[in-house]
Amino acid sequence: MLKAVLFDMDGVIVNTEPLHKKAYFQMFEDVNIDVSEEMYEAYTGQSTINICKDLCSHFSLSEAPETLMATKRKHFKHLFATDDELDLLDGVLQLIKDYYNNGLTLILASSASMPNINRIFERFELNQYFTNKLSGADLKASKPHPEIFIKAAQASGHIKDNCMVIEDSTNGIAAAKGAGIFCVGYDSIYSKNQDYSKADVVISDFNAIAYDKAKQFFL
Repeated sequence: MLKAVLFDMDGVIVNTEPLHKKAYFQMFEDVNIDVSEEMYEAYTGQSTINICKDLCSHFSLSEAPETLMATKRKHFKHLFATDDELDLLDGVLQLIKDYYNNGLTLILASSASMPNINRIFERFELNQYFTNKLSGADLKASKPHPEIFIKAAQASGHIKDNCMVIEDSTNGIAAAKGAGIFCVGYDSIYSKNQDYSKADVVISDFNAIAYDKAKQFFL
């Protein structure tokens, strides 16, 4: 029986990807590295610190990963306040309300930092629907490691067999399946070069997993 839904944030709830991409590429310019589109897309779903660690190793940078992370977050904070591209994804608020009104426990499990999570949740008034929020930036391992979804399921108070993950990235789907949790792959118009083959169900419209339809997956 479906009792809890574990949401990713970036690319599922809110379209922050354009802002993150701008912030990352501004940081890449600051430290004078040439990151290809293919390399950038491969990082989708990973935490900022792990991406920065990999960049420092790959490009043999003298800067510390924490320095890169701080630079990227500085750019993102500025863009968050000034860029008009940021909005909730089509249909996700209706989906959240649908699940909430049908008594499901909603947990956020995002690789984003908690300050960014809180900015999004306050801006779009989402705190009222979610019982807990987890940031991968606060954990030892980053997606595709399953740690965040193992902890999110625990935070929901329900067994994994009664949980469902909604993810939009290759790394996020791998993390959900590594945790042994049913996973919906959300293939949106913003998704680029992500692999949904490991997802249990793949959708491109949130209406496809409205409560009355989603609960059928668990019968």
